[in-house]
Amino acid sequence: MRHRKSGRHLNRTSAHRQAMFRNMTASLIEHELIKTTAAKAKALRPVIEPLITLAKQDTVANRRLAFARIRSNAAVAKLFVELGPRYQDRPGGYTRILKCGRRPGDAAPMAYIELVGQGQEDADHDERAVEEMSATTEAEAEGEQEQEELASTA
Repeated sequence: MRHRKSGRHLNRTSAHRQAMFRNMTASLIEHELIKTTAAKAKALRPVIEPLITLAKQDTVANRRLAFARIRSNAAVAKLFVELGPRYQDRPGGYTRILKCGRRPGDAAPMAYIELVGQGQEDADHDERAVEEMSATTEAEAEGEQEQEELASTA
């Protein structure tokens, strides 16, 4: 029975799971966006989010705790220098999972897991999308007016 057992097995031994999550965590911190299976992305979220919360307070003890979980000096440095200050005012929810179809070989559902608010890129992307939508609607409105004028003159 599974009573009160948390986490997912992902068909791996505990040592393999631990190593996989360490590698995925270091990669996500380094690149801020990784592509993996949807199940692994969902299982990675509870691993990475507490580390980012830990990085909000840059102390030697917190750095040692983070290093014990990640085992990568570069990832720990970036976590405390860049990510901790970036999410200082955010009370959680540092990651986003975006589904991206299925893998060709075995049709496994794939997903991107990314860190939310990668600088101003997200805000710029949202502003560009709004501008494109408004430009499209304006162009459609102008096209409809021209068609009405042509229809009324004919």
